[in-house]
Amino acid sequence: MQNFTYDALPVRVIFGAGTSRRKLAEELERLGVSRVLLIASPRERQLIQELSLRLGDRIAGIFTNVRSHVPIRIAEEAREVARQFKADCLLSIGGGAAIGTAKAIAMVMPLPIIAVPTTYSGSEMTTIWGLTTDQRKTTGISRDVLPKVVIYDPELTFSLPPSITGPSAVNAMAHCVETFYVPNANPVSSLLAEEGLRALAHGVLLAVEKPDDLEGRSEVFYGAYLAGAALGAVGTGLHHKICHTLGGAYNLPHAETHTVILPHVVAFNQPAIPAIMERIAHAIGAPVAAMGLYDLEQRIGAPTALKDIGMKQENLEEAVNLIMEKAPYANPRPVDAAGVRSLLEDAYMGRRPSGAMA
Repeated sequence: MQNFTYDALPVRVIFGAGTSRRKLAEELERLGVSRVLLIASPRERQLIQELSLRLGDRIAGIFTNVRSHVPIRIAEEAREVARQFKADCLLSIGGGAAIGTAKAIAMVMPLPIIAVPTTYSGSEMTTIWGLTTDQRKTTGISRDVLPKVVIYDPELTFSLPPSITGPSAVNAMAHCVETFYVPNANPVSSLLAEEGLRALAHGVLLAVEKPDDLEGRSEVFYGAYLAGAALGAVGTGLHHKICHTLGGAYNLPHAETHTVILPHVVAFNQPAIPAIMERIAHAIGAPVAAMGLYDLEQRIGAPTALKDIGMKQENLEEAVNLIMEKAPYANPRPVDAAGVRSLLEDAYMGRRPSGAMA
């Protein structure tokens, strides 16, 4: 048995259909807060209205100007709104952009966060924050941004169309995959990741085929929770560095970028960690991890090519240079410009991985 350190994160998790409506007021009461800033994307308008009615005058203000990758100007605007409303709690409703905005506030104003995810980003279970300035996305770690409570209500995801459900679930799968081989990987986090992959791979097929199927939605949310918890305990690696670089520099959609890049990073690392890749393949029910991930993405109609999500071919060489700016990476296989270039070219064209990149 290997020696290891496992840093369990103190998040209260409430899981179940209807819990956002039944439990939210109770959790605010438990925290002793009374001036809540509700942070959500405009897409959640109906849910904002419903929860605002239920919570009444506990809602001091609402902020809906959220953006992917959290541009610094949005972060500063949100912080000023929190000050104006004298908020004593942040209620995040939505996907990664909403929780990212709440974290941007909490990192400078240590207010408790209650997160109610409506996608499968997993960010709500981590101490990781991210901000974008001048096309560069910077990430960091702070206990101040870790939510106090996360409420997983599968009913809130019924309205997610397959075009969002699929990439969001694969984004969570990327969290699981990297958990296996980052420097802080340990047996506990790997168990979480393995179960998370199994639940995500099985559940997303149901959720895409039948969006209002409670069992499928619950399984994907369960997998996303495990993915976030695993990643939050050990940190990120090459895959996330590439995706954060591309997203910040070219404003590519977050989950879709993770979806496109994941099979290619897995193929890149396959020769260095074959036993781990066998474990990943087994969890998703595939003979080979990289090809299995790519084939799953095709089955659920998720994007598989950078050219289809806004990346321009003329920016590939610049992207290689931006990624290599932060090298060396703690990665199972040494990372050089030639390897990154080959990886990005395959991802740009949407080529099916052959199983292992030489």
